[in-house]
Amino acid sequence: MVTASTLYAIAQPPPSPSRIRGTIEGVDGDTLAVKSRSGEEVKLHMTGDIRVLGLTEIALTDIKVGSFIGTTTVPGPDGVPSAVEVHVFPEDMRGTGEGSRPYDLRPNSSMTNATVAQSVVSNDGHALLIKYKDGEKKVVVSPETPVVTYVPADKSDLKAGAKIIAFTKTLPDGSFETNRISVGRDGLTPPM
Repeated sequence: MVTASTLYAIAQPPPSPSRIRGTIEGVDGDTLAVKSRSGEEVKLHMTGDIRVLGLTEIALTDIKVGSFIGTTTVPGPDGVPSAVEVHVFPEDMRGTGEGSRPYDLRPNSSMTNATVAQSVVSNDGHALLIKYKDGEKKVVVSPETPVVTYVPADKSDLKAGAKIIAFTKTLPDGSFETNRISVGRDGLTPPM
C-alpha cells in the first residue's frame, strides 16, 4: 500500500502555474481577497518571499533598440503579430522568460520576451523586430497599444482597489499561492 501511494504521488503532475488578474477586495495578513476579471472571488496566499512589482504607463517612443520587452500578440490581418500590450523590463530583469510561447490573455495570443533589434516608426505605429535565443519576430505596435514598465513596489501597494496580475500555483487543496504580483500604479490595470 505504501508503494502504491508513493507511485500515485510521483505520477501526479506538479502544481501548474497560472495567472489571476483582478482587483484586490481586501487584505488579511498574507492573504489577498481578489475579484478576478471574470467575476470570481479568489483567495491568494502570499509566500514569505513574495516579490511585488509596480507597473506604470510609458510612451511607445520609450521603447528603444536594445530594450528587453515582453509583448502579448495576436495574429494580425496580414499575418504579422499585432501587440495587445508591451511591457518594458528594467535592466535588472533582462532575460526574464526569454522566448515565445502561447499565452492566456486572449484566444490565439502568445507572449514573447525578447530584445528589440529594430524599430521602424510609421503612421500606424511601430514595427518592432524582436530577437530571442531561439528566433525572432516582427511585431506591430499601434498607438493605442498599452505600453508599461516595471517600477519598485512592495506589499504596502497591495491594498483594496489595486488592480493586479498574480502568478500563482494551485495547491493540492485547491487554494492558490503566489510569490510574484504585479500591481498597477495610479489605477492602472496591468494589461498583460
